[in-house]
Amino acid sequence: MTVGVVGGGQLGRMLALAGYPLGIDFLFLDPSRDAPAGKVAPVVHGAFTDPHLLKWLTRECEVLTFDWENISVEALREHASRRGARICPPLPALAAAQDRVCEKQLFERLGIPTTRWRAVGSPSQLARALAEVGLPGVLKTRRLGYDGKGQLRVRTREEAHRAFETLGDVPLIYEQWVPFDCEVSIIGARSRRGETVVYPLNGNVHADGILRLTRAPFGPPRWQRTAARHLTRCLEHFRYVGVLTVEFFVHKGRLIANEIAPRVHNSGHWTIEGSCTSQFENHLRAILGLPLGCTRALGHSAMINLIGELAPRERLLACEGLHLHDYGKQPRPGRKVGHCTLVEDSAAKRDRLARRLLATLAPGVRFPRAA
Repeated sequence: MTVGVVGGGQLGRMLALAGYPLGIDFLFLDPSRDAPAGKVAPVVHGAFTDPHLLKWLTRECEVLTFDWENISVEALREHASRRGARICPPLPALAAAQDRVCEKQLFERLGIPTTRWRAVGSPSQLARALAEVGLPGVLKTRRLGYDGKGQLRVRTREEAHRAFETLGDVPLIYEQWVPFDCEVSIIGARSRRGETVVYPLNGNVHADGILRLTRAPFGPPRWQRTAARHLTRCLEHFRYVGVLTVEFFVHKGRLIANEIAPRVHNSGHWTIEGSCTSQFENHLRAILGLPLGCTRALGHSAMINLIGELAPRERLLACEGLHLHDYGKQPRPGRKVGHCTLVEDSAAKRDRLARRLLATLAPGVRFPRAA
């Protein structure tokens, strides 16, 4: 039983590590010679769109999946139509996640609250969007935006027009700025047979657009129920197979959908040690038609991303109960090079230890109050 993965980053690496105990083998396609997945599985090096490599991957594997959403839907769709390849998650979900306007339209179609927004393709459309949505707001590229890239917050009309020039001659979207109290995400999986499981809600903290801290379970039960209901609508809409994440802002107790991620997600890394079944294992179970695993939390978890470079292993591993994941990447500013996880028997103890650890690893990031 072999799974082909388009993309060999840290998410692909963790998929392989979750699959080996189940007797699953992996083949990766990635252009990088030092892709993190290459340390644990075979990687063929080449473009994600190379038809010959996609053909080879299909011939050798039972199913294709991906660990990054900014890959060519057109190449995968054409390949699937010619070769009959089975690709999970479904390509319509991948296409929706690649275009912020499509995401907003999806939320509105499914009755999921989201921000006010307008598509922007010209200075006159920007002026109309500012009048209809209001200020402050965020101007974003419609495509290829992740980890805070391709977006600028604007407070005045002058700032908005400068942002328009800065982002360049590409399709944009202008969104209402939400003065959120916190950010949360919900992760779930749906199998080929329509079985669905949902994980406890994640409370997330970002800095410079990059996730720095996740705590789970998080928030009151009504947030969990609301987020799970919205997630389930998305899963059913796409007849989804695999793991899907929906991210929300929380403003005055109300969940406002921001975006979807059709893959295993950074805010779910805590599930490796903190849940009965990790998000990575459940993704594999889902796409291979295996029964889905229990998503119950085993305690109160905190996950901290390690950005730029790893702290000395000796210092990290001296922290009692800490689980370290080194992605094998070269240090670089703003790069996710690893993460660490704590699982404790109470939220109070988790937060006390996580606050201390965050202050050491990311001293400029504020640890939030409890939900």
